[in-house]
Amino acid sequence: PEVQDRSRPDWKPKRSTMRPLQSSARLARVGAGSRVSTSSSPSSSSAPAPPRRRSSRAPRSATSFAGSALASQVVPSLPYELQEGVEQGMWSWQERNCSVRYQKAGVSNADAPAVVLIHGFGGNCDHWRKNIGPLARSCRVYSIDLLGYGYSDKPCPKDYGEPNELYNFYTWADQINAFLEEVVHEDGTACRDTVLVCNSVGSVAGLQAIASDAKRRGPGSKFDYRGIALLNPSLRLLHVKKQAPLARPFVKAFQSFLRETPAGEVFFSQVAQPRAIENILKEAYHDPSAVSQELVSCVLNPGLQPGAVKVFLDFISYSGGPLPEELIPEMPCPVELIWGEEDPWEPIEVGRKEYSGFDTVRNFVTLPGVGHCPMDEAASTVNPLIADFVKDVC
Repeated sequence: PEVQDRSRPDWKPKRSTMRPLQSSARLARVGAGSRVSTSSSPSSSSAPAPPRRRSSRAPRSATSFAGSALASQVVPSLPYELQEGVEQGMWSWQERNCSVRYQKAGVSNADAPAVVLIHGFGGNCDHWRKNIGPLARSCRVYSIDLLGYGYSDKPCPKDYGEPNELYNFYTWADQINAFLEEVVHEDGTACRDTVLVCNSVGSVAGLQAIASDAKRRGPGSKFDYRGIALLNPSLRLLHVKKQAPLARPFVKAFQSFLRETPAGEVFFSQVAQPRAIENILKEAYHDPSAVSQELVSCVLNPGLQPGAVKVFLDFISYSGGPLPEELIPEMPCPVELIWGEEDPWEPIEVGRKEYSGFDTVRNFVTLPGVGHCPMDEAASTVNPLIADFVKDVC
């Protein structure tokens, strides 16, 4: 990897002036690989968190961990074997009355920092199957299925009112922070130093989690987050602020058409097929040989769970919420950018232009010959980069 080093011994995060987006015509991915042409419009205002409705369902009891009969009933069998020392099970997120699948490894080392792995759109814990074991040699490592994905619960978004009321970056930020308090740091005796490692849209969820936690704690408070690594973060090219004014009503109408008519479920049924998933992954990955049937099953199987289609259609309609360029300069901890140069969905030249100049960015690491999911396509390269980043910031 090629590294643009911005680290220095007296590094301190500073508030930076957000630079407006500068590129004009860009391609954005809608759902699974479809694209529409958009253009950017500069803005520096952050979108407020939407109000939330809480479910009236009774809280569920926590599920015991891997090896128990209950865990095996809740989490279906996987298309691969967990690496030695990796366990999985369910966490009961009481605030939302939902069950969340997660995996963990290396947790017996109480003095080691915690690393939490956050997947991208359509992903889940299994996308980190090549990372959690190796990283556990020096860290306590956790991966989590965001609400609506993987084998976590998938509440119907229509039960929460307006579109994107439930499936948005503010909800997922709350989930990440609650997971830290209730699972990662539950016993109160282990090291509280925490690093998030995120891919694609999971990067926005991770950034928002840190921003929300910093706001809740206030200036001068003790802070657990020591850094965040973003692997090919989403540029959010379909965000309403980046759409050409004339295109906005058409984009919104198309999103509503998919979400509110049978056409959306037909579209999903065509996407949720082994051959379609394989083709999408081969577009995202630079090396087609890295797209195995195991990977296809890891992505497809959770997408066939009840409720997945409603989550998919709700999220592809999400054109609001925070932007990475609004959150990165506000981070109270170092940001590490790791980018596969051959990403067809999140162009590296745009990411370098928009993100690399912020004072909070420690390094911009480029990975030649790697696509959108470097943690899976180039795990042997990415794992040492993550381990070194954790060692440096914790």
